[in-house]
Amino acid sequence: MSRSSQTMRIDITPNMKEGLRVPGKKRDLTPPPEPAPQTLEKSPSGHALGNIDFQELFQSVYDGAIIANLDGTVVDANPRALAFLHYTKEELAALTLDRVISGSTPETIATLKAGVSNDRFVLMQAYCARKDQSIFPSEIAVNLLTIRGKKYFCCFVRDITLRQESEEKLHTIRTAVQNAATGIVISDLNGQIDYINLAGARLWGETRTEAIIGSNLKDLIPGQATVTTILATVQRGESWSGELILRRKDCSTVHVQLTTAPNRNADDELIGVVMSFLDISDRIRAQEAEQQAERQRVMVESLGAACHHLGQPATVLLASLELLARMRLSDKDMSEELLKSSIEAAESLRTMLHNLNDITEYRTTAYIESQNTAGIKESRILDVVIPSENAPLTR
Repeated sequence: MSRSSQTMRIDITPNMKEGLRVPGKKRDLTPPPEPAPQTLEKSPSGHALGNIDFQELFQSVYDGAIIANLDGTVVDANPRALAFLHYTKEELAALTLDRVISGSTPETIATLKAGVSNDRFVLMQAYCARKDQSIFPSEIAVNLLTIRGKKYFCCFVRDITLRQESEEKLHTIRTAVQNAATGIVISDLNGQIDYINLAGARLWGETRTEAIIGSNLKDLIPGQATVTTILATVQRGESWSGELILRRKDCSTVHVQLTTAPNRNADDELIGVVMSFLDISDRIRAQEAEQQAERQRVMVESLGAACHHLGQPATVLLASLELLARMRLSDKDMSEELLKSSIEAAESLRTMLHNLNDITEYRTTAYIESQNTAGIKESRILDVVIPSENAPLTR
């Protein structure tokens, strides 16, 4: 069995009486200056712990290193550990590990002792307490060290403040992206999807993100040319924006506003595409409803216009027929004139009815073009477009 498989992991909750920062002071992440070299700690027999080579290695280790007896009493520490904890070597030697490791207890020391037996390691996620009672997150690796036949705890302390803050920021960002109402999709430069949030999966009618991850944009966005244009634009280091219609797995459609941006790694190398899909179906439906309402309004206005256009020939026709009914048969010339007027009026009615049947567009047009009448409803009349004549029928 490898030693890595024998690692024991412990998480220790810090003592909240100590703080992540000194009260009244702004936290400074700049490490304190390295302490001046001090006299090597002596063992109870008066000898330095280990030989000179061991001490040189111990003092130069990048991580903070602390050596303690198996009862937890600190015996030695390197300059890095002293810089982390803000103690002198003499001050630290008066403490035990359960004072250095915030939230630990004598039972923790017993657990460490049992954990490091048989060449095992113990890896602790804990908080270390400084001299000023402030604490910092740390990763502590503990193993058993034998010097001149005596066993000690050897603790390597690493300050993970910056790493923890970065992880917390990444977690916050990830949570925000996962719970965003906008669909977020990340793909490589070939269009293969590496990540999608739940809102994005729902745009395609899926309830699990796994159903989309691994798919290609060309299979999800209608129109190969559109996807090719998007990828080509991003590969030039530019953004792309436009409206699309997506088809869900139940064959329904959804209108979206798509905005893309290049995705770059830490070395500023282009590695993929970040896409934001905004569902604009409600906006499209509102626009269509508004257009439908406008069409209905114009149609109502057109009824009045049609009555106006048909009224004149109908009046002529009715008047002529009434006069014909009253005239004597001897007045032939007048009868022919009235009959001619009736035929012309009827022909006019037929033409108008035929034109109204072929109308393809209703719109209002300005009756008097002037700045004083612009936008005034009373200054506009119905303009009817007849395709056969390609000219408006305006009255």
